Amino acid sequence: MRREDLADANCGIAQALGVLGDWWTFLIVRDVAGGTTRFDALQRELGVSRRALTERLGALVEHGVLERRPYSRHPPRFDYLLTGKGEGLLPVLIALQDWGTRHLMGDGEVSATADAGSVEARRAHELVGRRLPDVVLPGPDGRPVPVAATGTWSVLYFFPGAYAPIRPDYPPGWAEIPGARGCTLESTTYARRHREFQAAEVGVYGVSTQRPDQLADFAAYAELPFPLLSDQDGRLAAGLLLPVFRAGGMTRFKRLTLLVDPVAVVRAVQFPVTDPAGSVDEMLTLAREHATVPG
Repeated sequence: MRREDLADANCGIAQALGVLGDWWTFLIVRDVAGGTTRFDALQRELGVSRRALTERLGALVEHGVLERRPYSRHPPRFDYLLTGKGEGLLPVLIALQDWGTRHLMGDGEVSATADAGSVEARRAHELVGRRLPDVVLPGPDGRPVPVAATGTWSVLYFFPGAYAPIRPDYPPGWAEIPGARGCTLESTTYARRHREFQAAEVGVYGVSTQRPDQLADFAAYAELPFPLLSDQDGRLAAGLLLPVFRAGGMTRFKRLTLLVDPVAVVRAVQFPVTDPAGSVDEMLTLAREHATVPG
């Protein structure tokens, strides 16, 4: 009898744990979401035995959470990729991360920022040298935009939430959450400096967990000359384990900025961002330095 056969047939939690009740399984899904898709690489990252990894990957494929895609026929080798069913687990991973960071490694208070010496800050700065997972995010018009295949230097600034005055959907108590305010100022500062980023041949993208229509309203109101992308499904948040918090019933990014090279490798990180406007000037300097364009 399999473990899932013992689960409560009327409880979705019990049924899910029948498939995912092993902590190694969650870590496998976490790493695959982050772009580690091959057996040997997963084993190195996780430090699990080959037998245990083989068993868990087989179970995840059997349950339709992962699919195997061949990249070598002789000998046979496979990438393990999330299916649509597997991508449905990403909000679960993000919620676990937020809960652990807030309640086990933090003081339990809601905050949209972090201390410079915090676990979140260390995790964010460990992204330097990391390649972005192959993720496509919808822009304000709903059309998909690849964030890892731009072929140029790019800045991705992640923000909690910004809204046009015609539909100010800020959650109650937003102004009292440390670090939540400043999204409009940050975006409009990037807009004012956009020509300088263009001159440095560096693209700019804003990323939020808001819906594309909300981002479209804000981009039009603020007259932004660059796209705002929606990570409402948590693909980038889960893939990079980005710092998040919850407010207004939804997961939101803590303010963070990445400088990414033409082959999608992170070269610089700003976190925490406590001065939304000043951080734009700092990132422009970093972009010029890394892209080796004269200032």
